[in-house]
Amino acid sequence: MKKIFIIATALLILNACKKEAKLNEENKTVKNENIEISDGDIGDAYLYLLGRALVLRQENLDFGKEGFKWNKLIYRAPGGVDWANPNLDVAYTEAWIAVDEQTCVILEIPKITGRYYTWHMLNGWGETILNINERTFAQKPYGKYALCLKGSNPKIPDGALRIDLPVKTSRVLARVELGKNIQEAIRIQHEFKLTETGKPKIDPIYKTAPFTNDKLPGAELFDDANGILNSEADINEGMEPMQIKVKQVEALVKSGQDGKNRVEKIIRKRAMAEFMALVINPGPKQNGWCHPENIGNYGSHFKTRTLINLGGIWANNQKEATYYTRTGNDGSTTYTQTFLKNELPQSKVKYFWSVICVDAKEFKVIPNSIKRYLLNNQSPLKFNTDGSLTIVYSSKKPQNLPETNWIPTPEGKKYNLTFRYYGPAADIINGEYFPPDLIKQ
Repeated sequence: MKKIFIIATALLILNACKKEAKLNEENKTVKNENIEISDGDIGDAYLYLLGRALVLRQENLDFGKEGFKWNKLIYRAPGGVDWANPNLDVAYTEAWIAVDEQTCVILEIPKITGRYYTWHMLNGWGETILNINERTFAQKPYGKYALCLKGSNPKIPDGALRIDLPVKTSRVLARVELGKNIQEAIRIQHEFKLTETGKPKIDPIYKTAPFTNDKLPGAELFDDANGILNSEADINEGMEPMQIKVKQVEALVKSGQDGKNRVEKIIRKRAMAEFMALVINPGPKQNGWCHPENIGNYGSHFKTRTLINLGGIWANNQKEATYYTRTGNDGSTTYTQTFLKNELPQSKVKYFWSVICVDAKEFKVIPNSIKRYLLNNQSPLKFNTDGSLTIVYSSKKPQNLPETNWIPTPEGKKYNLTFRYYGPAADIINGEYFPPDLIKQ
């Protein structure tokens, strides 16, 4: 699985901004005087529709290249570092779920104690629709669950708790904390089971024209905008005006070359520039750290949803996990980060925390002689005499600070940091807290 954090999109979007639109002025233009839409609305319509197109792209890749099959689990081996911004704290299990009016899927979750886990499901727009764990289902944190389409009438086995889903198809990204005993985490991971009660009747996976992150689609995205919209309804309230704008832009693109040229120009010069600004500043920033708001359940913030679908698809909501990023750090500089005794990282989570260092170009972990890529609550950290904790970021072994608290950085290169909090405290969820700044030594 390729996990890409949002900052990893910055250079890709920049390239798209610089890309010149290839406009065919020779084609005959058919004017449509009835289509009136502002440049801003065209840009908004593009960023809205792109969010769905990104999920469709991933769905097609999952089934076409990754070997996914409906209602079959894929257990990912933990500890992989050969992708962008890897999460080395959890074991992932993935699936695509399909249900209909007559069938459901039976999920079995083993009893898990003293370890973070969640069964996380998302719809085709990247919206979190379900988390099953001891926080969200305190009355039944493990056992059998019947995943059913809302309003359906399938036969449900005895002992299974019915859970209604708002859509026929959905994506799963389940997580189990590795903790101190990785083998135990793997054993638990493989005890998650799925069983079909029948063969659901669902539409074929909707095909879209392929595109890459460094060559995002332009006006051609609207060639079949209505089909993309109809492939799955957006469950978020208040999105009808955006869908009307999408259809207006589709009509403009199909009205003739002049209309298509206008849309292409606005996408490349306006929408991409706005998107780039969102990549650089996706949310509130303090102490050098930044994190987007409304992740996982986006409400009316469709631009943030599209950003995450591009740079960190299948993100959970902030009640489950909150990420902070700090970009453009100097690998040749020694930094320290000190947490006061009453604000230690572990005091800010119910489950676990971690901080990982990745290079600023490929966004992968940085090879080093001690093979240490992150620090977390399982690390043998040494605390200061006053109870505070100091983390060191430097390319060389620290002289006057504990080596156990050191994350190696790349000499002469830029790097990014990601701080993860699982089961975050209230002041993290409400946006009041940010990690301490880095201090140059």
